[in-house]
Amino acid sequence: MVAQLLGLAFLFLPASLVTSTTYEVKIDENWEVLYRDTSVYGVLGKAVILECGTTLPDVYIWSFTKPGTEAIKAVVLDLGKGPRIQKLAKTLGRLSIISNSASVSIEQLPAAAHGLYTCQAFYDMPGEPVVYYYYVHLTVRVPVSKPYLLMSDVSPVEGSTMWMSCNLENGTGPIRYVWQHETRSGNISAFAQGNTGVINVTDVNRNHTGWYRCVASNAVNSETSNRLWLDTIFGPDIPQIDVTPYSITERGYSALERETVSLLCQAQSNPASQYVWFYNNSQIYTGPQLTITKILRMHTGDYACLAQNTYLNTRSRKTISLTVYYPPDGSPSCSVEPALNHTSLRLLCSWPGGFPSPSLHWSGQLKQLGQNEVDIEQQINPVTNTAILLPPEGLVSNNSLFTCMGSHLALKQPTECSTRTYIPTAEPVCFAYVTNSKQYLMLSCSWDGGAPKALVWWEGPGEQGKGGQENSNILILRYGTARNGKPYTCYAKHPLLVQTKTCRLTLEAPQLLTRSRVVSVYEGSDVQLTCNLRDNYLPVSEITWFNNQGVDVRDTSKYALLRTSAWANLTVRDTKQTQDSGEYRCTTSNAVGGTDINVTLVVKRHPMPPNVTLVSVMYNSKQRNEVELEWQLEDEEPGGWTGFILQHVWVSERPGRRGSNNDSKEEAEERIGPPVWYQNIIQDPEVRSHTVGRLTPTVTYQFRITPVNHRTIGHPSAAKTPAEPSYNAYPAVIGAAIGGMFIAALITVLLLVFIIRNRNNNPRLHDLLFGSQHSQSRENINFPEDEVVRGSEGDIEEIGGPSNLGLTMPLPRAASPLAPSKTPSPSPGDDNEPVNVTITVKATGS
Repeated sequence: MVAQLLGLAFLFLPASLVTSTTYEVKIDENWEVLYRDTSVYGVLGKAVILECGTTLPDVYIWSFTKPGTEAIKAVVLDLGKGPRIQKLAKTLGRLSIISNSASVSIEQLPAAAHGLYTCQAFYDMPGEPVVYYYYVHLTVRVPVSKPYLLMSDVSPVEGSTMWMSCNLENGTGPIRYVWQHETRSGNISAFAQGNTGVINVTDVNRNHTGWYRCVASNAVNSETSNRLWLDTIFGPDIPQIDVTPYSITERGYSALERETVSLLCQAQSNPASQYVWFYNNSQIYTGPQLTITKILRMHTGDYACLAQNTYLNTRSRKTISLTVYYPPDGSPSCSVEPALNHTSLRLLCSWPGGFPSPSLHWSGQLKQLGQNEVDIEQQINPVTNTAILLPPEGLVSNNSLFTCMGSHLALKQPTECSTRTYIPTAEPVCFAYVTNSKQYLMLSCSWDGGAPKALVWWEGPGEQGKGGQENSNILILRYGTARNGKPYTCYAKHPLLVQTKTCRLTLEAPQLLTRSRVVSVYEGSDVQLTCNLRDNYLPVSEITWFNNQGVDVRDTSKYALLRTSAWANLTVRDTKQTQDSGEYRCTTSNAVGGTDINVTLVVKRHPMPPNVTLVSVMYNSKQRNEVELEWQLEDEEPGGWTGFILQHVWVSERPGRRGSNNDSKEEAEERIGPPVWYQNIIQDPEVRSHTVGRLTPTVTYQFRITPVNHRTIGHPSAAKTPAEPSYNAYPAVIGAAIGGMFIAALITVLLLVFIIRNRNNNPRLHDLLFGSQHSQSRENINFPEDEVVRGSEGDIEEIGGPSNLGLTMPLPRAASPLAPSKTPSPSPGDDNEPVNVTITVKATGS
């Protein structure tokens, strides 16, 4: 039955190629075959599944028909023994059978896989076989490739025409094209779209400048080209000038002096414009922004900005007017001055300069004045000056304040000045002085202070006067023409006072004063003589001092002058009785006359100091180069002396020593001439002894001492020759002898002890001192010498008793024949016999 079905199936294959509708083929009781038609879309290079029913048939065959042909070729078949893939399948991609089904999977889909696929499925069912024909139309779609954008002109001139083309290599249609426009700020919008890849742009303008992209899309994908910059060439437009800080007036822009002004010129242009600035038609700067630091009034004028497009060789220009406002320098100046012969006041306020002119007005303690009067005063210069006249009946009280307020456009706040009217606090002051050349006498009168200034004038005897002047006035008289005892009157007038002030000068000859007519001082001191003028004096030329010899005193080492216009003090230095005692005269003169005063200076000597006596004059050593001296005063009352003069003189020299090395050439010459007393000054009055050194030992000197009381020198003492020092050598000789004997005794004892202890090592020396063993002259010794040795090695025995004459030691002595010896006899063979030695050493000193 399957074979029959297969044969039937192949009979119907040609008829299936022209079927375009979808239907199912099924063999019913009448053995009719039904068909199913399906369309599938695949993407180039991707995978696609072609289905053949929902269940696995017993037998199925996949075949392929290429578009434009009628041939049908088997691709895969399964006759019940597993699927078999034909060679044709390799040209259709990587074909595989999905397990447990008859569906086919094609990977890496090539363009050649496009066509009609037919699946014949046979189901062997009991009593009723089933046959399905599946027609699958596979369409392989190709994705669009990355497009690239072309422009006829990437830098078109504004107003021209250009085209854009979006090209791509591959892509299954239909393809849709969209052109995107990206502005400088980053905003993206659709510029154009359609099914064609070319667009025309007519009347290009500056808004078309920006980035352009082409987006190509089909049913598979969408690709965007790289962006391309379209740069529209245009301009320049009419420039726009921005002034900072912004201040506009009827005539243009304005700026305040000394502030920084910035002029920014902007003109739409591509490429960017080049800017040139002109000031009053003169080129001053190149660049878009002109900055004027601390603008001055001289910068007022017309500023023009020229914008140039060098690519198109086009240009545009704009001009503005800049006015610099500047205030007047400083602040308003206020003043008050007298008027109508110092009976009225005039208030003046001035503030010159500035543009525009400042505004001024007065405020304060003003009384109502007639309008006509005020207007007449202010017509002088109503802009920079303003004045107000206060008549006598309109005067205000003392210490009144008036304020002038000034305002200007260049100032944020108004400024002001103030002035006060007040009477001088003090009274008029009069004084007189003489010129240095003594040609003129000057009478000065002043009334300082006050606002306005007072009027001052002089009136004197004999029509000696002078007209009025403000604040001060000087009357000049020739020297010697002043009237003695006649008053000179100064008058002072102020607008705020009804009465006139006065002061008077009465000219008189000078009068001198001194503290004391007689001045006494001790000799050697400095003394000051005073001389001063009385208070009511006429100025003098100079105060002059004359000394006791009538000589004009100047500043010298002897005299010191300290002077002012009112006094002169004379200091006499280091006074001496015979030279400085006498009459000193102080003198001076003025335009009226002269005067002098005498001062007597008495220089006294200090009292005679008490007499002094040398009590001891002695050399302090045998070298005879230093002498110690002691003295005493007859009267020890303190204060009678201030020091001493210690003197010495060369008297004689020992024979045979003249011209020795100890004598200098000068000393030798001095000895030939008269004797010279060398002196030492002792300034301490409490000292009573002194040592004179650096004397010549071979010379005999005499010494004397003189008391001193300041400059008074007392009587010298009697001259004395220094005595030789006492010398006694007996104690030294006795001491040296005792010391020598003690040292000799100690050495002898130590030597004997050494010989006794080493008698075996030095028997000859032992025998020489103590005798041999078998000598017939051997003495009987009371004590063995071993005991002496033990005494030296062990406990120390007292050898001699206490004696003032020296050390005493036992000496060897013979045994008495009457006294038997208690010492046992030594054995015949013993060479070392014990010997007892007693040594007594006595040292005496004479």
